Amino acid sequence: MKTAPLAKAYLSAVLYALIIGLSFIFVKTALVSTGPFDLLAHRFTVSLAALLVFLAISGKRLNIRKRDYLAILPMAVLYPVLFFAFQTFGLVQTSAAEAGIIQAAAPVFTMMLASVMLKERTTTRQKLFIALSVAGGVYIFAMKGLDFRTLNGAGLFLILLSALSSAGYSVLARKLSRSYSPLDLTFVSLLFGFIAFNGFAVIRSTAQGTLPHYFEPFGDLTFTVSVVFLGVLSSLASSFLSNYSLSKMEAFKISIFSQLATIVTMAAGVLILHEKLAYFHLIGAALMIAGVVGVCLPASPRKMSGQPAKKSEA
Repeated sequence: MKTAPLAKAYLSAVLYALIIGLSFIFVKTALVSTGPFDLLAHRFTVSLAALLVFLAISGKRLNIRKRDYLAILPMAVLYPVLFFAFQTFGLVQTSAAEAGIIQAAAPVFTMMLASVMLKERTTTRQKLFIALSVAGGVYIFAMKGLDFRTLNGAGLFLILLSALSSAGYSVLARKLSRSYSPLDLTFVSLLFGFIAFNGFAVIRSTAQGTLPHYFEPFGDLTFTVSVVFLGVLSSLASSFLSNYSLSKMEAFKISIFSQLATIVTMAAGVLILHEKLAYFHLIGAALMIAGVVGVCLPASPRKMSGQPAKKSEA
């Protein structure tokens, strides 16, 4: 693989992690004005609208036919639909620490699925560094407060399904990127997210008699700013960056960058929300960063060529 596209893929993965890490701050802010499913509906409405405006202004065209929607549908169902649905319902029944531990293991699930479905091969060194990164995330969330007496099996199972949905998305997006552009995949993902979450939110609001107040949260400037960030950057830009990276690099490598999002979230919590930074945050972050770097380091020339290094002549 050429150096320039690979560098762009790494940069895209880092930007993706940065946006996702910051998004949790805006989610917390937006949830003051509305519920989680209405928020998902609004953010995907904004994201799809932003993409349509971009297409109109830029003149770029989508290369999608009717049958292509069915081909991409499984990926879009896994992420964003099932990922957010399982995560939202799971968090209702379990703590953030418990959910964080399972989500931290997502790179392992991605590695296993990619090995089976894409025939991606990982070296022993890469497996060890993935385990190191996951251990760092598990350590942080465990130290934040894990009480085995209050574990909820149903909630943990839903969070596990959320993590598996994320892994499945990475693998399918990697496979589909051979036939479709990142822009095409992003559009279909946002379209189905828009349909699914608005459909659920409208049905729920109608049943509760709150439909006339559906767009009321936009009267709050703080909510509007938050949902624009979540829609334009966290949904639209991050989806494109992720799909672009997956078109250039292995799925297991991209999944490990999600660990950086955890570090960004912690840093944002300290700098913006004035949360306390404990020693275990630093230890866990160091382990995660070491894991990411270790996974992405290129193999030695001898291993890449598959030939033993030649001895220098005397």
